[in-house]
Amino acid sequence: MEFTLAFQSPEDRALYKLGALYKAHGYKLYKMSKFEEYDLYLRNKDFLVSSEIITFTDTTGKLMALKPDVTLSIIKNSSGTEALQKLFYHENVYRISKGSQSFKEIMQCGLECIGNIGLYEQFEVLKLAALSLEKLSAAYVLDVSHLGLISALFAAEGVPQGLQKQLMAYLEQKNSHDLQRLCAAEGLSAAFAATLTGLASCSGAADEVLPQLRALSADAAYQAALSELAALCALLEQAGLGKHINVDFSIVNDMGYYSGLVFRGYIDGIPGSLLSGGRYDKLMQKMGRSCGAIGFAVYLDMLELLPQQKQPYEVDVLLTYEAESCLPQLVQQVQKLRDEGCSVLVQRDGFSCRCRKQLHINAAGEVVERV
Repeated sequence: MEFTLAFQSPEDRALYKLGALYKAHGYKLYKMSKFEEYDLYLRNKDFLVSSEIITFTDTTGKLMALKPDVTLSIIKNSSGTEALQKLFYHENVYRISKGSQSFKEIMQCGLECIGNIGLYEQFEVLKLAALSLEKLSAAYVLDVSHLGLISALFAAEGVPQGLQKQLMAYLEQKNSHDLQRLCAAEGLSAAFAATLTGLASCSGAADEVLPQLRALSADAAYQAALSELAALCALLEQAGLGKHINVDFSIVNDMGYYSGLVFRGYIDGIPGSLLSGGRYDKLMQKMGRSCGAIGFAVYLDMLELLPQQKQPYEVDVLLTYEAESCLPQLVQQVQKLRDEGCSVLVQRDGFSCRCRKQLHINAAGEVVERV
C-alpha cells in the first residue's frame, strides 16, 4: 500500500491517511449528494468559509446549490438526540479555492461528533485534529481558544451584540490599540478594556499562558471556561501532544454559531490555516437540534501550496512484449510482479517511461531485463 500512496496526489495520500486515522477511532464514514437545497446554505451563510455559492434550478423549479460545506448537511440529517454520533467524511465541495481564487471542486476531509458532548469528546476531537496535522507534516501547530472566556467578559460588561463583532475583529487581529480606542468610544470600562487587551496578548504554550489568563478576571463564568480549557490542555499534554499546542485568543469564530472551544491548525510551508474547527452548539440550536456538536475540517486544496517533489518513477516495472503468442507468459509475469507488490505497466515493445526496472518478453517467451 505504501507504493500505491507514493504515486498518488498529495490530496489523495492525505485522504487515505486521515480516513484510516478516523476509522481507527470509531468514526463512521458519512456520504452525501453533490447538492442540497440552496435555502439550507442561505440561512447559514455566515457559517460558511465563503459566501459564494454555485446555484442552479432543477427540473421542479427548486433552487439548488452545489455543496460548499458538509457540516450543515450532517446536522440537517442528524437525529438531534443526546446519543453520540461520530462521523467523518471525505467529500468534494464547491467553493473558491484559496490557492487560485476561482471556483473549484475541492477535496475536503473532516469529522463531526454530535450528541452529549463532554470533556472527553472535546479532547478526542482536539487530539484527532492534532494527529491529522501530524499525518501531513511533522512541523505543525494547533492553536486553541475558548469563546466561553470572551462571552463571559462581554456578558459581565453588558456589551451589545453589534459591538461584540467589532471587538472580536480587533481581537482576532491582536489590535490592542483599536480595542482600547473602541472601548473608550463606546463608554466601556477601563477594566474591561484592559482585560480584553490582555486576552489579545496571551499566546503561547499552555503552561505559560494559562496562569496569565487566570489572573485577568475573577468572573465565575470566565473561570469555569478557563478550567475547561486547562483540563483539555492537560489531557493533550498527557497524550504527548503538548509541544504542538498553542493557546491563542486571536483564534475566534462567529459567536452566533460557535460556543466554547475553537481551534485552527497550521503546518510548515502553508501561509494560512489548513484545519479549522470548534464547538458549534449554537448552530445546532439554530437548526432545531437540542444536543451539542464539535468538529473540524481539513482544507486539502491548500496542500497545493506546498512545493511538490516530482516522483522519480511513474511505475515500478515497465513490461514490454513482442508477440501475441507470448500472452500466457505475459499474464504469468504480470501476476508474479503484482504478487511481489510491484506496479506494472504493460506495453508493446518500443514504449518507454520512467520506471525502476524494464523487463521484456521476447518472441520465444523468455523474460529478459533491459538496461
